[in-house]
Amino acid sequence: MLFLPKLLKMQIRLQFFLIGLLFISACKKEEGAGGTSSIRGKVYAKYYNKTFTVLADSAYAPDVEVYIIFGDEVSFGERLRTSHDGSYEFKYLRNGSYKIYAYSRDSTGAYNGQSNQYSPNVAIIKQVEITKKKQTVEVSTIDILQ
Repeated sequence: MLFLPKLLKMQIRLQFFLIGLLFISACKKEEGAGGTSSIRGKVYAKYYNKTFTVLADSAYAPDVEVYIIFGDEVSFGERLRTSHDGSYEFKYLRNGSYKIYAYSRDSTGAYNGQSNQYSPNVAIIKQVEITKKKQTVEVSTIDILQ
């Protein structure tokens, strides 16, 4: 008789362990930090005068802010600045969808029907997908107007 309660206790413990293991393995990790993959690219700038009538210069853009949005989030999850050669890299990411963007001056005249120095900036967005661990995804160049 004493043997039966011990066996029953072991079965109950095993069931709780298996249920806990099931909950842990069922959790899907969302996009974001904590992984082994990275996303990198470059930002290229064209430098115009205030009315966008004269192109003064163009080069890979140093010290430009680049943002990343994790999955379906509404706002950015991380922000960094480009290196001296216009390059950037977001590290330690999980599998999933990401949006990478930088701001550019708006030359379309969408603000009050005029293209000028007071036009608001627009986001130049690149959609990126990480599909496996330890992957480095190269983003096509983000072209901005300065």
